[in-house]
Amino acid sequence: MANNGQPPRRPRPGPWPPAPDPTPAPAPLSWAKRTGFKGRVSGESNASNSGQIALPRPKEPGSNLDLEAGSRDNVATPLPPPPGAAAAAVAVNGEPENRAGGGGGGAVPLPADQTARKSRDSDGGNKSAGSGPNGQVVRFDEPSRHRREEETVTLPQLEEDEEGFPSRQVHIKYELRDSPGLVPIVFYGFQHFLSIIGSLILIPLVLVPAMGGNYEDTSALVSTVLFVSGVTTLLHTLFGTRLPLIQGPSFVYLAPALAIINSPDFQGLNENNFKHIMKELQGAIIISSAFQAIMGYTGATSLLLRLINPVVVSPTIAAVGLSFFSYGFTQVGNCLEIGMMQILLVIIFSLYLRKIRIFGHRIFLIYAVPLGLGVTWAITFLLTESGVYNYKGCDINIPASNTLSAYCRKHVPRMKHCRTDTSHAIKSSPWFRLPYPLQWGTPVFSWKMAIVMCVVSIIATVDSVGTYHASSLLVASRPPTAGVLSRGIGMEGISSILAGLWGTGVGSTTLTENVHTIAVTKMGSRRAVELGAVILILLSFVGKVGGFIASIPDVMVAGLLCFMWAMLAALGLSNLRYSETGSSRNSIIVGLSLFFSLSVPAYFQQYGLVPNANSSVPSYFQPYIVALHGPFHTGYKGIDFVLNTLLSFNMVIAFLVAAILDNTVPGSQQERGVYVWSEPEAARREASMTRDYELPFKVGKVFRWVKWVGL
Repeated sequence: MANNGQPPRRPRPGPWPPAPDPTPAPAPLSWAKRTGFKGRVSGESNASNSGQIALPRPKEPGSNLDLEAGSRDNVATPLPPPPGAAAAAVAVNGEPENRAGGGGGGAVPLPADQTARKSRDSDGGNKSAGSGPNGQVVRFDEPSRHRREEETVTLPQLEEDEEGFPSRQVHIKYELRDSPGLVPIVFYGFQHFLSIIGSLILIPLVLVPAMGGNYEDTSALVSTVLFVSGVTTLLHTLFGTRLPLIQGPSFVYLAPALAIINSPDFQGLNENNFKHIMKELQGAIIISSAFQAIMGYTGATSLLLRLINPVVVSPTIAAVGLSFFSYGFTQVGNCLEIGMMQILLVIIFSLYLRKIRIFGHRIFLIYAVPLGLGVTWAITFLLTESGVYNYKGCDINIPASNTLSAYCRKHVPRMKHCRTDTSHAIKSSPWFRLPYPLQWGTPVFSWKMAIVMCVVSIIATVDSVGTYHASSLLVASRPPTAGVLSRGIGMEGISSILAGLWGTGVGSTTLTENVHTIAVTKMGSRRAVELGAVILILLSFVGKVGGFIASIPDVMVAGLLCFMWAMLAALGLSNLRYSETGSSRNSIIVGLSLFFSLSVPAYFQQYGLVPNANSSVPSYFQPYIVALHGPFHTGYKGIDFVLNTLLSFNMVIAFLVAAILDNTVPGSQQERGVYVWSEPEAARREASMTRDYELPFKVGKVFRWVKWVGL
């Protein structure tokens, strides 16, 4: 209204001193809000040239949040401001939008998430805000944002609640305690296991030939792995962390298993190699699993957690995948056209066709491995039946060394690797098989092999800690407490004891691929995983299923392993998203860890090795015979075996280098990306978290006195 030229009236002075403000003081910011830490589920931050990170635009109403699409609009809507938050001033174009308290000359900056929200609401959304790596606010105008729309692709990131914990992702269709109904739960449970089937079946296909076993042994071992995986998954979802995580044979245990298989103790065996070596593996796995269970249930894992951070987890897990490079393409080259077709199909399905939806599901992305295997197998079968791999006068059943014709000596190996009818596993497998404990015989215990496996169980624990954290951010209300995490590690130890008793050849642990599977399938229901585990147990009783898997040509297995090991390395490095990836400290630590994880084992593997002196061992298994010629010669063969073997493992070197550097080089918690676990007191007060992690059947009451494994 007009004031008719009169000077404005001065407000009447109030009482002095002024009455206290009835608005309650804001709660102190948590560590994550003070430091600007943002936990991310997938993707990397978009860094500008100045090293500052741009916040994504808010999700438009009705848009479909998609973790894998990578769309700029697919971003979770920021949380509403906490009640009682104090007003603060934020400068836009040099003018303060608001002032707090009326006094003082300086403006108090808002937290990064509130600043972004306030700038979006003011001026019709003409300004946009960003957050730097340490929570500082970055502003850029609307035209520049439009110019960079095609360049900047931001994947969803987690928002934080008032206590500093990342909130759940809204893109998950079914969260931890959801039960979608009988029919959908059967479908999703089977889908979850089928999408991760490569991790379950490929290890037996590598171990059995290395141990001198035949197709019948492979079929029986595959059935055993399926049975133990189903049982241990049920145990973990019921009495472990209770997260929807599949348990199974881990690639972490594959390298030590191959080292034990190629140890000097078994070089002179002529018969029953498979069962004899399997009994040695069982004994080592049982002892190391007992060590892991004790470490979990006594709370010793909580001490180990102080050393385990994303900068340690990332190179350690990446080194597991990179360590098998000598096996992958070496085997693919035995039949190059089939192996390359297998690799290319999986790449096409998982990358180029990943956005194609069929009935609302990304079939090609979810089932990239089984689809690639099925298509390659079908094409190879047609080539075999059409006579492409028929060579006149050559018999595949006659060894190449016994063949007089040079023509056949050249082509018999090709026939063996390229044809699909070389295996008799399906015909020889029974329809019903019941895996039972000690089916290979009584385990043999050796202290030197047990020590090697005990050290590897620590690496498996590091792997599981990263998987627990990442999966809990996807499906649970909060990250687990240190007690729940210790309980999960203890249950993994018990699961590996079962794997040793049944004889799977390797320990059972949480598969790293779980995080990728949950993110892609958007299914985090515990009930679905439990039902899928029951289906897996039932399938293990059908002997023909194991025979069918055992008949997969080894070239296709090698092609799949190339993809799986590359995926494992990528999943390991993706843990860096919880830390400041642009930090020179972290970059140097990760770079040194990865380099020395390749260089130091190469020194041990090549030390004293005479070319062609070990021709009986295939070239791709040469890295695992280091106990024969390693640099350590103390006079005690057992000590030499332990030292030479452990220091030839890429993952052990990566863990040692990363753990030492990350815990001795100064760095802030935000820079290091220290894992944030829930506090037990807060967990007991929050009903949703209690329902997420509390043990069923009132078992939790029995363990209430054991505080280090309780909720």
